[in-house]
Amino acid sequence: MEDRFQVGVITSTHGIKGEVKVFPTTDDAKRFKKNMEVILDTGKEELLLTVESVKFFKQFVILKFKGIDNINDIEKYKTKSLYVTRANAVRLKKDEYFIADLIGMDVWEDNGEKLGVFKDVIETGANDVYIITLEDGKELLIPAIKECILDVDVENRQMKVHVMEGLRD
Repeated sequence: MEDRFQVGVITSTHGIKGEVKVFPTTDDAKRFKKNMEVILDTGKEELLLTVESVKFFKQFVILKFKGIDNINDIEKYKTKSLYVTRANAVRLKKDEYFIADLIGMDVWEDNGEKLGVFKDVIETGANDVYIITLEDGKELLIPAIKECILDVDVENRQMKVHVMEGLRD
């Protein structure tokens, strides 16, 4: 299981007082309002930063970090990712999972046969769709609905599914 999750990517600076424009990679961009701590991965080191202020602009979040008060102090971090630890991640409801925990998970059919490996999620308006890489290398799309997703065991990295008629065609 992942011990940290990406919540955004710094795209550019914003003004001269150390603010950055961040493209959120989290489902809930409002999470930044909680004066939370984030981990900035510079590629060489990881810096623990505390969010001091938050503004929203179009699809971006404008963040100001405590102790960074100048454009020159933050400019070098453009294109770098921001992460949170699992402890600081959003609380999940019943039958919700972090995508990072699902990727690479073995997927089994309800008849006991191995179907393949969980590859990714397509987020749609109605429900998510899971992409499963089959044993023969092809991909199968399964809607993330209770009729199809029977059990998810994050600790043992296994998912049990029912493939509805017509999904394999």
